[in-house]
Amino acid sequence: MKIGSINRNILRLALPSILANITVPLVGIVDLAIAGHLGDAASIGGIAIGSMLFDLLYWNMGFLRVGTGGITAQAYGRRDFKEAMDTFTRGIVTALTVALLIWIIQWVYVEAAFALIVCSPEVESIARQYFFIRVWAAPATLSLMVFKGWFIGMQNTVLPMAVDITVNVINVVASYILAVYTPMGVAGVAAGTVVAQYSGLILAIVLMTCNFKEHFHLISVRASVKWKKMKGFFSINGNLFVRSFCMLVIYIGFTSIAARYGDTLLAVSSVMMKLLMLYSYFVDGFAYAGEALVGRFIGEKNSDALMSTVRWIFIWCFAISAISTLIYAGLGKPMFRLMTDNVEVVEASTPFLFWLLLMPVVSCIAFTWDGIFIGATATIQLRNSMIWSALLFVATYIIFEPLLGIQSLYLAYFVHLLVRSLYLTIVRKKALTIK
Repeated sequence: MKIGSINRNILRLALPSILANITVPLVGIVDLAIAGHLGDAASIGGIAIGSMLFDLLYWNMGFLRVGTGGITAQAYGRRDFKEAMDTFTRGIVTALTVALLIWIIQWVYVEAAFALIVCSPEVESIARQYFFIRVWAAPATLSLMVFKGWFIGMQNTVLPMAVDITVNVINVVASYILAVYTPMGVAGVAAGTVVAQYSGLILAIVLMTCNFKEHFHLISVRASVKWKKMKGFFSINGNLFVRSFCMLVIYIGFTSIAARYGDTLLAVSSVMMKLLMLYSYFVDGFAYAGEALVGRFIGEKNSDALMSTVRWIFIWCFAISAISTLIYAGLGKPMFRLMTDNVEVVEASTPFLFWLLLMPVVSCIAFTWDGIFIGATATIQLRNSMIWSALLFVATYIIFEPLLGIQSLYLAYFVHLLVRSLYLTIVRKKALTIK
């Protein structure tokens, strides 16, 4: 396959994903802005905690997108559309089952959460109200993960982009209207999310029908959910679940530990993570492209195209990391000022800005390998990389905290990225071997 053709394929898949990713922060920003205009700080805190409760639930369900995408991409490469449809069916059945389980345990989950979370009665009341409304979107939210993974596996990122942008725009508009122009208040923000998720699900069904209707006759729910088939599906996704849990430990741990150093340094850490996430939205677009193309070429048993794609995915991602590093070097402090007008927070950020120069290149390697290994369904290696990363994240913080204080937290985060990058680089040959 020629270089021009490879890069066209990469950009065709990466650019829509990047565009969709850019709209993601918009929802959180608008939700907090709406809450901030509803009267008091309790509204902001209530929505923040309510959202966190869903993050804890849904983060570990990321395997629904990731696992579906990798398996589907390989089936696409083999032109085995029966397996592609079976994978979609298994994903949807799993999503709906998990959603039902969430509905069943919702009260127990919330009580357990607030036994651990310390907040004012006003904030807790708002968070509970937000949660018990938004939880009814669980079937749509989890099903959309499956749709997104399946579309990517079928080499189409325009469709998930259309769904993501639609969901995010409707979320913003519906939340604003229901919260500001009806008596619902904060409950309107949660209701707006429910409306947006089901609107996105309807659109995803319509887009799938319009673009892949010729494969619908291959759907067989009974055959798809036979234990032998489900066992393989759960084996792959079980590894991804463990991976997601380890990632959750690191990211929740980062915020929780930062909170121990006071409100100012917690604010600095929050802004730092947001700036790093902004960069990751671009790299993730190419990781999605890697996921789709690597799975496809493994399915086709096309080793030349596979290795060329991996090489060029990395070239694109290294270019993004280099550009990001230059931007952070020149605009790190101004970017902080855009994120907050609190002078104390901006000034306190100075000793931490150098981490913005170190993180992009190392994280670029980890994030890119993630997409490539997902396409190769090399989930054991992904799981192991995150287990080691989480263990060394904790160990690094414990060892260096007496010497470095909060800087040891950033060092621990850097070490976790470095371990992921090195581990996946070392085991890449085994993962990318076409059998």
